[in-house]
Amino acid sequence: MSLRLYCTLVVFATPGAAFAPPASSFGILGTESADAETATTHPTPRSTAPYLWAKGGDSLEAILFDCDGVLADTERDGHRVSFNLAFEASGIDEAWDEDRYGKLLEVGGGKERMTAHWNEVGWPDQIPESKEDRAAKVKQLHLQKTDIFMKLIDEGRIPLRPGVLRLVDEAISNDVRLAVCSTSSELAVKNLVQKLMGEDRASKFRIFAGDMVKSKKPSPDIYLLAVDEMKLNKDRCVIVEDSHIGVRAAVSAGINCLVTKSSYTALEDFTGAKMIVDELSDKITLKKP
Repeated sequence: MSLRLYCTLVVFATPGAAFAPPASSFGILGTESADAETATTHPTPRSTAPYLWAKGGDSLEAILFDCDGVLADTERDGHRVSFNLAFEASGIDEAWDEDRYGKLLEVGGGKERMTAHWNEVGWPDQIPESKEDRAAKVKQLHLQKTDIFMKLIDEGRIPLRPGVLRLVDEAISNDVRLAVCSTSSELAVKNLVQKLMGEDRASKFRIFAGDMVKSKKPSPDIYLLAVDEMKLNKDRCVIVEDSHIGVRAAVSAGINCLVTKSSYTALEDFTGAKMIVDELSDKITLKKP
């Protein structure tokens, strides 16, 4: 039997149980089979393309994007390379291979990532021993790494992921507000959005990134800051993430989450996500079919 499947990602926020929706609030619309009832009553994350709406069928108010891995697959060939070049320029005998960096991605934030790594393997001789001096050196290395990363963006070596521009343009045309909420440097995030999307699109985004909040993902603080600053209704927002720590942040914030898997995160546990896709394909839309 031929099936036409239109999956929904419903944004809702019920205090204390924001991620345990009633069966009727998450499902498949437009099917021509009894399978539709099964799908509706078992709201498991699926890999078919959704259209995005808000609670009660209202239109979305805002889409909150993560940056790295969502807008662009930056981690392996962007941030990792930039860290290694910063280490080399500072005379530090350190080079993170792909496997090691993948493990370090479990730690949110670049400065925190370096600190966690060296706490585990031992600190290089080039970095002072006192806590204050170490923190200052790590901050300096992170700024150096950010400069290198921005040059990679400027050189066009890191493209946007498929479907990102189309979804952004559709959101703009439908007056859906946009933000990027990231643990990366604010400068790096702004540069990526401006260089890869253009000034006109970039002007539509609010950027919440870096050290704007004390606790980084999986803490929900960066998303809660965006909701507060933009005066958003969480029932009418959706978060787009690529990692399990991002999903945990979304769950803790009480906002529904769509996952677009990236090169490092394809096999992660995305429990709590309401939809899982390989990429933001042209079938993911804000319009009901």
